[in-house]
Amino acid sequence: MDDLIAPDETAYRLELTAAQLKIVHTALKSLFDDLGHEERDVASVVQAVLAKLPGEHEIRAIDLSRELRRGDAA
Repeated sequence: MDDLIAPDETAYRLELTAAQLKIVHTALKSLFDDLGHEERDVASVVQAVLAKLPGEHEIRAIDLSRELRRGDAA
């Protein structure tokens, strides 16, 4: 039990490309929108993660097709 992560302790750091960030944001937003009233605890965690990501405007500005083509060229 000594190796458990504390409630407010950072558990993991993750570096994402712009395309990956857009996918993660979209997936979390879809999950959040689909959660029901009985899943308030999960919704709260998802909302907290979304709050750590760039805002909706910045995410929408990411052109996924362009980012994927850019990744193929690299």
